[in-house]
Amino acid sequence: MNIAIHTEFIRLDALLKLSGLCQTGGEAKMRVAEGEVAVNGEVCLMRGKKLYPGDSASLDGQTLTVTKG
Repeated sequence: MNIAIHTEFIRLDALLKLSGLCQTGGEAKMRVAEGEVAVNGEVCLMRGKKLYPGDSASLDGQTLTVTKG
């Protein structure tokens, strides 16, 4: 799923909320801390990780790709 942003970057926790894969910021924080989220194919434990157009994040078999909007 492509997620278009109109800023330079988006934080990982905000991306998870924007996409609907996480309902709240708390859920996003927990899922990242548990090691359930991969960024560009590698497990990421930083909920504030900056993602730029071209980066991707995966959770629960869904892959989100950041695009420039």
